[in-house]
Amino acid sequence: MASNPPLNHRDAQNGSTPSQVAVVMVPLPAQGHLNQLLHLSRLIAAYNIPIHFVSTTTHNHQAKLRLHGWNPLTAANIHFHDFSIPEFQSPTANPNASNKFPSHLQPLFNTVSHLRRPVAALLQTLSHTTHRVVVVHDSLMSSVVQDVFSIPNAESYIFHSISAFSVFWYFWEGLEQEKPLPVEEGLEKQVPSLDDCFTPEFMEFIVSEQKYMSSCSGYLYNACRVIEGRYMDLIEKLTGNENQKHWAIGPFNPLELTGKKPDGPRHECLKWLDKQEPKSVLFVSFGTTTSLPDEQIKELATGLEESEVTFIWVLRDADRGDMTAGDEGTMRKVELPKGFEERVKERGVVVRDWAPQLEILGHFATGGFMSHCGWNSCMESISMGVPIAAWPMHSDQPRNAVLMTEVLKIGLVAKDWARRDETVKASTISRVLKRLMGSGEGEEIRQRAQELHGAVRRAVADGGITRLEMDSFVAHITR
Repeated sequence: MASNPPLNHRDAQNGSTPSQVAVVMVPLPAQGHLNQLLHLSRLIAAYNIPIHFVSTTTHNHQAKLRLHGWNPLTAANIHFHDFSIPEFQSPTANPNASNKFPSHLQPLFNTVSHLRRPVAALLQTLSHTTHRVVVVHDSLMSSVVQDVFSIPNAESYIFHSISAFSVFWYFWEGLEQEKPLPVEEGLEKQVPSLDDCFTPEFMEFIVSEQKYMSSCSGYLYNACRVIEGRYMDLIEKLTGNENQKHWAIGPFNPLELTGKKPDGPRHECLKWLDKQEPKSVLFVSFGTTTSLPDEQIKELATGLEESEVTFIWVLRDADRGDMTAGDEGTMRKVELPKGFEERVKERGVVVRDWAPQLEILGHFATGGFMSHCGWNSCMESISMGVPIAAWPMHSDQPRNAVLMTEVLKIGLVAKDWARRDETVKASTISRVLKRLMGSGEGEEIRQRAQELHGAVRRAVADGGITRLEMDSFVAHITR
C-alpha cells in the first residue's frame, strides 16, 4: 500500500503551473519543530514546488543530520538557507528544576527575532521571480515573517506544531464559553490545566507572537482526520473565518522508511533489533527538551530491570539552544545503578547518543514506546502502530497524554501529570511496563494501535482523506 507521495508526485487535478509558486518554511529552531516542517517540505516538494527551508546555520545542520526516513540530499526541490543570528547564552538543562519546561532554550527563542531581516530579504527576492510566495511558518515565528503582509504576491500559513486536540482546548479556553463542551462527557475533567506546563517567560513569548497571527491565510496541522477529525471540525467551527482555511495533512513523517543515508553505517541499535522477536521490544525515549534527575534515572533503570521487558533506552540530556556550544566536560555524567548494564545486557540496550527514533518505531521488533508525548513522537508512534506508556513533562504533552490514553485508547499512563512533582518509583514503572508489554490488556491496546496505523496508511494513500486534503492545499496555493 502506498504511503506519502513519492518525490515526483504531481497534482493531476491542478491546472496551474506549480513552478510559479515558491514555498518558504520558517520553523522554530527546536528539534520537534524543525523535524516536522522538514518532513512537510518533502511532501510539498513532491508536487514539483520549490521549497526554501529557513533557519540558523546550526539548526539547519541539526535538522538534516537528525532526519531519518528519507534523505534531503535527494530532494532537488528543497533549498536550505543558513542565516546568522547574534550569539546567545546556551546553558545545559537543569534536571532538578521543579518546572520541566526547557527554560534553558529561552535565550534562543528571544534571539530568533533577528531572523526577520534576512527572511524579509529572501521573500522580496522570491517575489520578483515567482507568481506567488507562500510562507509556511511555525505559530511561534509569526513576528519573524511579519513583512510578508507588505509583499503583494505573498501570503502566509500558520503551522501548529501540536495536536488538533490541544489546539481545540487552547481555543475553547480562550473563548471562555459558558455553553456545554462539545466533547465526550467527563473528558473536560481529564484534560489538565496549563499550570506548570510553561514558564512565565515563555507564556509572554507566546502572547508576543499572537498579535502577528490574525492576517494569515490559513492553518496547517500535523494531524490526520481519521485520528483527530472531531477536533479539526470543532476548531473550524470555533474560528469561523471563511477567509482562513484549515488543512489536516499529517502524518508528515514517511510511513515507508526507504531513504538510506549515504553518510554512515546503520545504527547499532537497529542491528540489535533485527535479532529480537516481533513486537517484543520497548523503546524508551523522552525527547530532546528534558533531562531527568539522577534519582529518577535510577528508579527507571530499576523498573526496567524488574519488569524483565526487552528494551532500548535512549539516555541523553536535553539539547542546548546551540548544539555546537560548550564541550563534553560540561555535560552531566549520568550514573546508572552499579552493574545494571551488565545484568540486562541480554535483553536491554542503553543508547547515549542520537537514536533513529522513526526507524526504531517502524521496526518489526518494537512493541511499545515509553514517551514524553511530544506531538512529533505521538504522530510517529501512531503512524507506526506502536502503543505508548505516557510520561508527559511539559507544554502540550500532558494533554497529548490524555488524547493517547483516554481518547484514542492506545496507551497507558506511566506518570500521572497530577503527581508531576513526585519521582515515579521503580515498582510503578515495572507494573505499567508489564501491563503494556506482557498482558492481555497490553495486547488489546497494541491491536488498537495497529488498527489506527492501518487507517492512517489508507488516509495518506491515493484517494485517502489526507492525500485529498494535501491536494486541496496545493491546489489552493497554486490557484
